[in-house]
Amino acid sequence: MYMDCVMIMNFFPVNLDWMRIGAFFFDSNVAVLTDQLSLPIKVPQGVTVETMLRSSGFCILNNIKRGIWIAGISLIISLSSSKLNCRFAFGQFLTLLCFSDLQLVRCPVCNLDTCEGTMQTLDARHVELFLCEEFRNGTWEYKEIACHDIKKHTEGATGGIFDLKHIRDRCTSDILNIKLWSSKPNDWQPKARISLHAVAVNTNLQKNEGLHVKFQVMRDETSGDVVSIRISQQLL
Repeated sequence: MYMDCVMIMNFFPVNLDWMRIGAFFFDSNVAVLTDQLSLPIKVPQGVTVETMLRSSGFCILNNIKRGIWIAGISLIISLSSSKLNCRFAFGQFLTLLCFSDLQLVRCPVCNLDTCEGTMQTLDARHVELFLCEEFRNGTWEYKEIACHDIKKHTEGATGGIFDLKHIRDRCTSDILNIKLWSSKPNDWQPKARISLHAVAVNTNLQKNEGLHVKFQVMRDETSGDVVSIRISQQLL
């Protein structure tokens, strides 16, 4: 089972708005992270799924904290010459499951008065993270684990987080096939899809010069478990 999520933008100059995508479940302790939603049709004989994914450019992340994770979208919206500025942002979110559906938070990478909305971030966190004092007081920080540049026009900014154990489940495969759920070419509204063991977002882009893609994680410094994941894309 999966769900489509569409963020309805309010056409006024605002800085950052947050929308919960929903909850998903890590059944294993290995995550698959990607900024390109596509899955090879067949696994070559003698090759494991993990090896196939690594060779296809997917990021494999071990020591994931099992359990319920919450994913959210944050939007920076700005107007330029009475037209919607199609530069975008999904930033960090702060919320508690069952406590809050929507919050406004400060964009972590810009000045409030000059923000043009140039970054998109898919943000997912283990539900128990909000109970940890080290998270609340800022002791635990995000660390970059990988980054790369796409130095050419990109049709869309995409991010996905998947449980490796369920990567070949039907509902997960449907999320990996972005053609099944992405917005129409001239629709600039961000769209997200979530299933029991996966979440993904996509925003169509107008003409651009490429993206800088960054993967970040936050770890429980006591156990070493990954408790939060971010996949960010910034226009070059």
